[in-house]
Amino acid sequence: MKRVRLLAGLLTIAMVTACGGSDSAERSAPKGADGTVRIAINPWVGYEASAAVVAYLLKHELGYKVELKKSGEADSWKGFEDGTVDVVIENWAHPELKKPYIEDSKLAISAGQSGNKGVIGWYVPEWMVQRYPDITDYRNLSKYKDLFKTDKSGDLGQYLAGDRSYVTNDEALVKNLGLPFKVVYSGSEDALIKAAQEATEKKKPLLMYFYEPQWLFNQLKLVKINLPPYAIGCDKDPKQVACDYPPYLLDKIVSMTFAQSGGRAYELVKNFSWTNDDQNSVAYDIAVNKMSPEAAAQKWVEANKIVWQEWIPA
Repeated sequence: MKRVRLLAGLLTIAMVTACGGSDSAERSAPKGADGTVRIAINPWVGYEASAAVVAYLLKHELGYKVELKKSGEADSWKGFEDGTVDVVIENWAHPELKKPYIEDSKLAISAGQSGNKGVIGWYVPEWMVQRYPDITDYRNLSKYKDLFKTDKSGDLGQYLAGDRSYVTNDEALVKNLGLPFKVVYSGSEDALIKAAQEATEKKKPLLMYFYEPQWLFNQLKLVKINLPPYAIGCDKDPKQVACDYPPYLLDKIVSMTFAQSGGRAYELVKNFSWTNDDQNSVAYDIAVNKMSPEAAAQKWVEANKIVWQEWIPA
């Protein structure tokens, strides 16, 4: 009987070991619905930089799988409804989306600020300000209209916008401020960046939509146009906007399901907070140094443990 009990005890130990039944293994196992975190990827490299770092930590520190889904800003939120998106890592206000998805249907929830401070505005290359010092006042743009004419704008000056999915009031601003300009959409962040680089290098006139955080400001100088100052409520009616963009404290949006069952993955997303400089450094490696997002994220993670170790849940 003693021999039987001994063999049974050895068999039990072997089974526990084979199944990974230690307390530490249980603590490290993903607690999400299927161990996968689905992160939307919106079409600008700063967003991609934030998503890459969070994805890297989810995979290499917490053991989750990560799916990255490219999508426009508004389309990303649709994923909260059909389960294809757990996380929007960088949200630029979007009250028109927060109301139906957060307030009304309770499909999503804010997971706190990302730490990034967003600025949207109208910009010209620095050389234009040096040559035309009063051009930074929007009221003087009309007299410089001819400088900005292009084949796409006809007899009007061209105002170069970005992707149509971006947060933008530009068509309303041009109309409501009575400016003789036509909004022309470049279609992407890359197109905006190339236009800014060419305008700086070749001294070509350019009036454009741009924003921070953005790695390009480390490479060249753009000067913001002074639009009528923002005041709370001045942009309430999108068709009547006649003021500058507000300052943005960017936040993270997650599905309610992920908030309730995402476990340590949700805690990491909620804890994630870094600076514009942090984001710009990763974005620069992706856009300029042509590193893959994961490689750029790994480089930043290896150099900044003192920052991200506080994001890792106990």
